[in-house]
Amino acid sequence: MIAAPLRLGTRGSPLALAQATLVERTLAAAHPGLVVERIVIRTTGDRAPQTGSLETGGPMPGKGVFVKEIQEALLAQVVDVAVHSLKDLPVEPVPGLTLAAVLPREDVRDAFCSRDGRTLDELEPGARVATGSLRRETQLRRAYPHFAFVPIRGNVDTRLRKVREGQAEGTILARAGLVRLGLEAAVTELIPAAVCLPAPGQGAIGCEVRSDDRVTGDVIRCLDHPATMTAVVAERAFLRRLGGGCRTPIAAWGQPEPKGTITLHGFVGNPRGPEFLASSVTGPATGAEALGTRLAERFLAEGAAAFLTE
Repeated sequence: MIAAPLRLGTRGSPLALAQATLVERTLAAAHPGLVVERIVIRTTGDRAPQTGSLETGGPMPGKGVFVKEIQEALLAQVVDVAVHSLKDLPVEPVPGLTLAAVLPREDVRDAFCSRDGRTLDELEPGARVATGSLRRETQLRRAYPHFAFVPIRGNVDTRLRKVREGQAEGTILARAGLVRLGLEAAVTELIPAAVCLPAPGQGAIGCEVRSDDRVTGDVIRCLDHPATMTAVVAERAFLRRLGGGCRTPIAAWGQPEPKGTITLHGFVGNPRGPEFLASSVTGPATGAEALGTRLAERFLAEGAAAFLTE
């Protein structure tokens, strides 16, 4: 057991703080008497919200803008555990750091939050649907080519306020974030994964520690949910092998199956056209990383590289 307080590093956004609270509660239940200190760290992404959608987590200009300073604090031993929205965590490993635990995942689906209670199918042609995610826009254009997709920026509360003010008929947000913020009532409908696959890591909270800090690694082992860890390992391997940029719509969902298998669903779209690739692969959960790489190799063989260089 750790004698000194266990220091958690987190962003200061409402969602990040809600996720840190979940980590703290789980640790308290598993380790009565453990003292946890929360340290809020302002990241580049917090200072420059105009950066826009950075949900791919892959190699790109400004990658890791929501995690870089927290990782630096972890390496400098200012904090002992870094708490991340896993979709924001770049897929390239940082020397000296280990993703030691991934909490049980929330619902991976995206949600439509309507201004007046209408569902997507009930909106008229030309209706404004707001999103800051090219992944969401590219997939939804296939099902709803008659909508006008408009950009939106800001945190969850800001986006919902902009919709209420009439800037759009609705917006698309991750259900997981809405649930963790206590805003599930804002959900008009959930979008099936078959229509809009999530970003790799969406709905999952990851905890990093220093690779040589075995004591902290042992303490936070109680946070880890093996099925979620397996799923996100596959998703992140898929993204890492594709190496997509911030303007490439990439989506992936590792779906746990019975008998120790996992099905990985993947999507890559052309950011400048209607072309896309979508496929799935099933394999043993023990080979999740290889499964993600295998699906990415299939996409590359089918021409995904042309999308990735757009």
